[in-house]
Formats: sequence, structure tokens, C-alpha cells
Amino acid sequence: MPRRRSYDQYCAAARALDVVGDRWTLLIVRELLAGPRRYTDLHADLPGVSTDMLAGRLKDMEGAELVTRRRLPAPVSASVYELTPRGRDLLPVLRALAEWGAPALEEPRPTDAVRAHWFAVPLIGALEGLVTGVVQVTLAEGAFHVRLGGDGPPAYGDGPPADPADVLLRTDAATCRALAAGEATLARAVRDGRVEVSGDGGLAGELRARLLPMSVN
Repeated sequence: MPRRRSYDQYCAAARALDVVGDRWTLLIVRELLAGPRRYTDLHADLPGVSTDMLAGRLKDMEGAELVTRRRLPAPVSASVYELTPRGRDLLPVLRALAEWGAPALEEPRPTDAVRAHWFAVPLIGALEGLVTGVVQVTLAEGAFHVRLGGDGPPAYGDGPPADPADVLLRTDAATCRALAAGEATLARAVRDGRVEVSGDGGLAGELRARLLPMSVN
């Protein structure tokens, strides 16, 4: 399905922006990277988007083969949107944007909405190389989980994982922001008591052993 708008430039960046350059599109991708979502759930976690705008963006994204819609089996009477493989390939794009934008976060503004899983994308970089498995991160605003290592690329989801996580991290939004901006390392945050590491499995103990002896950066 052709897009309604195009830069009409024979350039890879322009072609990409033809598909994902509209307002809200990449934030919808951010939500769907956490797993299939119902329309009402998407609307709830995208404060500020109108119902007409969200419906229009989802239709465009279906046409661009970034998103598919499927009906959940009985007894659930609802449809969910989920990313296609091409849509999931946008995770590195969001990671690069989050890394670039993290220094601009500073303190939350009074009008800022906050969702715990919005920290998942920038925290992937802070966790990569330190642990292989499923990490649940709990903040006052809620919880999310990150899956690292294995055969596929990193992935994340809203809320606790379906099976018990290998490692549990408890922290706060300010520490997540500092980790995302590169102002703190996970080792330093653990040593300072800003991140609590727990878990029943060996991976949690291994992570603590790797972090605590590290020199403060």
C-alpha cells in the first residue's frame, strides 16, 4: 500500500522517514516492541495521542508492513497489534535515538507522563555484556523485563516476565535516567545502593559478584 506522503528523494534515509518519520510512529513501535497490544492499551500508554491519530498511524503502519493485527482466540473478544519482523528491526534505531536523547531528559517536567517500560530501551545498553538471561527491573512506576543473550537480539516487555526472571533489579527513575545518559554505571549504582540486585538463581549471584568488586568509575 503506497504511503500518502513521501519526500520523493532517492535516498535511504528519506525512504525510511517516509515510513517512520511521522509523529507518534516510532513511539507506537516502542510500545509494540514490548509485545502485542490492544488498541486501548496503546492509547493508554501514549498520553497525548488522539484516537483518530492513533488509528491513522496504525493503518499507515499496517500498510507499510510494520504492524499486523490479529484476533485473539476465544474466550477473549479483542484484537491486538503486533510488529512484523521488519517492525522489530527498528529496535536498534530506537536504541540509538534513546542514547542520543538521554542527556536531554534532566528532571521530569510537571507535564511529563512516566511509564516504567519506557526505560527498557536505554537500559539494554547498560545491561548488555553483564548478564545473559531475563532481568526484571522494578521502579515505583511499575516493572518491565529485558531478555538478553541467546540466539536472538535483545527484547523487552512490560511488567514481570511470564516465567520467573533470572535477575531482579530494584531501582528508581532517576537512576535509570543516569544509567541511560552514561552518568553512572551499573556497578557504581549497585555500590552506592541505588540499584538492588536479587534473585534465587545463580545468575543473580554471578551478577553481584561481577559488579561489587569493580572499581568505582
